[in-house]
Amino acid sequence: MRPKVTFSTNKGAFKKDIINSMSKLNDPNAFKRELETDNGKNLFKEFEKLKQEMIKNFLNHPITKEILDGPNGTNSSGTLGGYGNLFTFIGFNKSDRPIDPIIELLSQTNFNCSRMVRGIINITVEIPSRDQIFRVTPLPWAPGISWAQRIEIGMSGLGMYMNKGSSTSRSGAGIQTQSKIRGGRFSNTQYITAFLNRWAKQFAKLTGGNIQSL
Repeated sequence: MRPKVTFSTNKGAFKKDIINSMSKLNDPNAFKRELETDNGKNLFKEFEKLKQEMIKNFLNHPITKEILDGPNGTNSSGTLGGYGNLFTFIGFNKSDRPIDPIIELLSQTNFNCSRMVRGIINITVEIPSRDQIFRVTPLPWAPGISWAQRIEIGMSGLGMYMNKGSSTSRSGAGIQTQSKIRGGRFSNTQYITAFLNRWAKQFAKLTGGNIQSL
């Protein structure tokens, strides 16, 4: 079940003529199609634009971009001290598309209006939870562990990681040695949790409401 970012917005926040014409029908689908803010913008269309901005922002995140670069990318995120790349370090199969399940979940973000009750319309935006994203991002060699979560809390094994082409490598370009060959440690960084928190606030700002649950 996805968490809900819920906004309670009174009719004074919208154009009076729109509210007056639709309040008799009291149709949530009509509110969804027709509600406009005081600056004349359609609320649902603004939501859709914000949703696309969110997905674009995620695709431009340094971690996402590095993984999308595949086994031939560089460590542009700096998480490995500039050596190798996350795709081979994590150990994805070279044909894997590990970002796709996250994009699919983000694309399911939706917007709904309630009926008007005593002049109040509840607007609900449902976004993926971090736990949902963690469930669809398993490590290839340890399904019970999320690689997306490990980006945030850290990964072991950097000292034994060698960025080298190998026929025995899942990715074709990264292997784990039997002993430590270098110093340094994985630099964990903000990723899914911070991303979702930031965009929940953006959706709240869209209506001038407050986040009631997440």
